[in-house]
Amino acid sequence: MGTPPYEHRGAGDPTAVRGALGLALLAVGGWVLTTARPWQKPGSALVLGAGWTVSAVLLLGGLALLARCVRTVHGDGPGPRD
Repeated sequence: MGTPPYEHRGAGDPTAVRGALGLALLAVGGWVLTTARPWQKPGSALVLGAGWTVSAVLLLGGLALLARCVRTVHGDGPGPRD
């Protein structure tokens, strides 16, 4: 079961920081993708490739952090949950 509401839980939940960082990376990656808009304007292959690469890295990094958070909170963690 969970801890009673009156019990001190410590400094905070580390998964919240990872979740917030994951959401921020997803937001920035989406912003980079929509700002670059490689499908609307022609440009050099180097600039388009760099935009897609940065956006993909940010989006995949954010998704990985969120997946890790969800797995920690809802999955079977490495130890027993009290």
